[in-house]
Amino acid sequence: MNDLSRVALIGVTGFIGRGLPALLAKNGYSCTGISRSGHGDVHGVDRWQSFDRIDLSEHDVVINLAGERIDQRWNASNRKKFHDSRVGVTQLLVEKIHSTPANMRPKVMINCSAVGIYGDRGDERLNESSSFGEGYLAELCYEWEEAAKPAELLGLRVVCPRIGVVLGRGGPAFEKLLLLFKFGLGGKLGNGQQWMPWIHIEDLRAALLHAVSSSSMSGPVNCTAPHPERNSDFTRKFAASLHRPAFIPVPGFALKLGLGGFGGVLLAGQRALPSALLEDGFQFRFATLESALVDLTS
Repeated sequence: MNDLSRVALIGVTGFIGRGLPALLAKNGYSCTGISRSGHGDVHGVDRWQSFDRIDLSEHDVVINLAGERIDQRWNASNRKKFHDSRVGVTQLLVEKIHSTPANMRPKVMINCSAVGIYGDRGDERLNESSSFGEGYLAELCYEWEEAAKPAELLGLRVVCPRIGVVLGRGGPAFEKLLLLFKFGLGGKLGNGQQWMPWIHIEDLRAALLHAVSSSSMSGPVNCTAPHPERNSDFTRKFAASLHRPAFIPVPGFALKLGLGGFGGVLLAGQRALPSALLEDGFQFRFATLESALVDLTS
């Protein structure tokens, strides 16, 4: 049994979260699922709590995967949801930790973030020590991570995984791409030169487990595969894996016109590299896009 034995998981019913409890259980952890309803059916969860009655006193680790999906229009109403579900939830968890007696507090907080924190950085190689970027998404991610920092003052080891595009069956990004390419509607976005930091869902969940178990890991952690791809190369390889063409480019102005602020995110690039994970001994199962696509499309 691990010294850290019980994990509280917020976002347990989401795409990333729902496969994590079984992996945690396999590695000796027990998992409490925290949801709005206070119950659910997720393999590996042996306790449930409702979101409005969170009690972290019997938990060693808190993993926060909460966050309203960003792939929708960035109007005032949605921006409030983006903020409340990220910064607001993180602040709530820190308050819950603060109100827990010091000798009963969790020891670790894994508070997920995103590579959007770097903004649009062209060909610059980005590791965890790289500066923050500019723009709405970068500022949101910065606030998100800053909201977790007070937990360090309470004695917790805090890790902020910066997640790239997650590829996995049933995942929103992968399923949308799969549908487009199957109908021969895939194509590069804008000029296609922007870098796409991606990660296979199994590697992401394994990286989160690693962040829990590795006492040497803290601060920001790029959860991206070691080999990011330019959008044009990503598109070509995805289409080839399905034996489909990829010749219908989407002009940048059309993305911005159709999707607003999120369209700009699709044109921005982050050549984010998983330096912290690799330096800490983490081994990727799917280090290249080709290996990930063989697994996901065969």
